[in-house]
Amino acid sequence: MKKRTDKERHGDTITTLLGEDARIEGHLDFGGTLRLDGKLEGTLSGQSGTLIVGDKAILNAEINVKNAVIMGTVTGTVNALEKIELYPPAKIDGDIAAPKITIEAGAVLNGKCLMAS
Repeated sequence: MKKRTDKERHGDTITTLLGEDARIEGHLDFGGTLRLDGKLEGTLSGQSGTLIVGDKAILNAEINVKNAVIMGTVTGTVNALEKIELYPPAKIDGDIAAPKITIEAGAVLNGKCLMAS
């Protein structure tokens, strides 16, 4: 089976990049596409945006976005208006909710999964 590249996983262009050295505490609100490779503790909102959590990212957060592509570690809830995609080595300790959810083999979800439109 052919592995999909980051670009194939989501059609959006990254408008904001927070690298591995970024450390955020508090609330982060964004539009467009945000790729986060660092650490975040708090809340993350992007009702019109797509969040990409890189494989080295560590988030302890409540996440509310339009779309989420997760490859890193998330402790907390993830709510998406449209879609959540989990790719290895993703690890989520918390609940996720979205109308469309994809979990590839190797990704870990320790929590509830709610698919509601």
